[in-house]
Amino acid sequence: MRKPKTIISSTSTVKTSELAERFDPFDIVVVPFPYADRLAEKRRPALVISNRKLVPFGVIWVAMITSADNAPWPCDIAVDDLVRAGLPAPSVIRVAKIACIEPSRIERRAGKLDKVTARAVTQKLRGFLVN
Repeated sequence: MRKPKTIISSTSTVKTSELAERFDPFDIVVVPFPYADRLAEKRRPALVISNRKLVPFGVIWVAMITSADNAPWPCDIAVDDLVRAGLPAPSVIRVAKIACIEPSRIERRAGKLDKVTARAVTQKLRGFLVN
């Protein structure tokens, strides 16, 4: 098992595993999300889709959240409760776009996905996994 990195800031020293423990599945967070087609990132909301079993590895899996105004993908799932999610505009979870990030890259927690939408995300993710 890999030893967690230690992050030193002006206020404290925190291990990445301690940061990972602060985020639960279906939390909505703000992260620099990587583009799939180029070496760049865009600050955007993302949905935590991993559980705490990844904590020892110092990573979190997140799915892209994008504007509902963008061209839809068949796997997109609309976010119904924008207030609970902490999102400012109609949005969809783009389940096919997943990133593996270090918890230290998470800027903040924006909100939490409602249970009905969380179940829909889980079903879509299962459809992409090996059976």
